[in-house]
Amino acid sequence: MADEHAVDGAPVAFAAQWADDTREPLPLVGDERELLTRYIDWYRETLLLKCTGVPPEALSERTVPPSGMSLHGLLRHLAGVERWWFRIQFAGEELPLLYYSDDDPDQDFDALDGDPAEALTVWRAECERSREIVAAAELDATGTHARTGRPFSLRRALIHMIAEYAQHCGHADLMRERIDGATGH
Repeated sequence: MADEHAVDGAPVAFAAQWADDTREPLPLVGDERELLTRYIDWYRETLLLKCTGVPPEALSERTVPPSGMSLHGLLRHLAGVERWWFRIQFAGEELPLLYYSDDDPDQDFDALDGDPAEALTVWRAECERSREIVAAAELDATGTHARTGRPFSLRRALIHMIAEYAQHCGHADLMRERIDGATGH
């Protein structure tokens, strides 16, 4: 029996698209830089979609117990990760860490007394600065891995960040569904 959801034997879609999805489809071909930068931006846009339309107070709700994560916390966390990998480690900018200290390493998720709109603004600014750094460097250019003192390539940082966003967009899917039932990829 033929699958009514298939075209020429291939599935039409594996999951429902996000309502009001404004993301450009990911390319199926392209050079390495195009693929890496388009993927990281697609995940950045995915996180933004998961936060869009949520009342500010709901962005801070920890909706998937026992996890202490929230959409607000994810914005804070990923702003800090953008800064850490691209600005501090790769570009060597001397900046304070965002939402982190050795005494309180989980403040990105735990200390949600700030405004979610401010967290979104900070995250957007960090993403924009990361894009500038990536655009100005070759994929083989290196930064210094803070923990080991060893060099790492921009290519490696982009791959790491794609994985980081993919993981956290999965978390955001679950949180958003618990907030208002919205689903999609």
